[in-house]
Amino acid sequence: MSFPWPDDEPLRFDRFMEAALFDPERGYYTRSINAVGKGGDFTTTAMISPALGKAVAGWALAALKETGCRHLIELGPGEGTLAKAVLAGIPWLRRLGIQLHLVERSAPLREKQAALLKGRVRWHDSIGEALEAAGGRACIYSNEFPDAFPVRRFRRTETGWSELYLAPGNPAAEIWIPETELPKSASLDDTCAIGQTVEVHESFRSWWQEWLPDWQAGRMLTIDYGAEAERLYYRRPKGSLRGYFMQQRVEGPAAYANPGRQDLTADVNFTDLALWAEPYARVRRLQSQRDFLLPWVSPENAADAYAINPEGPGEAFQVIEHEAAACARP
Repeated sequence: MSFPWPDDEPLRFDRFMEAALFDPERGYYTRSINAVGKGGDFTTTAMISPALGKAVAGWALAALKETGCRHLIELGPGEGTLAKAVLAGIPWLRRLGIQLHLVERSAPLREKQAALLKGRVRWHDSIGEALEAAGGRACIYSNEFPDAFPVRRFRRTETGWSELYLAPGNPAAEIWIPETELPKSASLDDTCAIGQTVEVHESFRSWWQEWLPDWQAGRMLTIDYGAEAERLYYRRPKGSLRGYFMQQRVEGPAAYANPGRQDLTADVNFTDLALWAEPYARVRRLQSQRDFLLPWVSPENAADAYAINPEGPGEAFQVIEHEAAACARP
């Protein structure tokens, strides 16, 4: 089954990535993903360390209590490992008063979640549906979710910024086209070095803007790999885009090969996440995964030690917490 190149014309990179990941018949997440975790295409912190589930459960208990919400929403729950750990970390009496919602559009992953969680949650195709069920009042969390959104890719030239398009082929050929109407992003700074390539999760910003106005109360925890704008591309002149297939990382033209058969991802710009949420949500804190997990790790657990390693996931992953502006303190 070949990749759907419309009219055999070049595609702007984010549209290529959208089709490669989410095309109903050919997309990686919609039909080809084999598994998450050992033996799968990639592994998440929730599958490695029990500390993440404990930390998110602790956050959820405090956030639900302080905001008066009773609905909890997980975005992009993978195989359901984190959701199961969060439920296990909430005392059963408190759990009786909490409804957990999962937002998942991948049929293969939803099947895995159902088998693991055995009906203890409600599923939704969109965050809008989940928020409607919660009456607009919910605490929301995700782990490695924004990075799966398609990105636009730009390269700084002597005359401005050019944007990446891909021409049909396997792997596809790069075409860089000058662009003057740039999306809102802290990455598109004219102080960038000539030749620097950056990624912008504009599709994530658009997705946020669709539903954030309807978020009436609650807090939101977002965990992902990335950094603030000033550190994101340190020693990475070619940007952060890469693919993963059976735990193997691929970069450059190899990331464009075999679309629909491998994951594609790019690091998240946390400066953008702070800016894009305005005026509907305000940042309460931004910290490393290490700092977020430290109160919950077991010193004797090697997996916990790995998750907080400052030379690895401990600093590669960041945690940002927002609060709905309607209930945020001035």
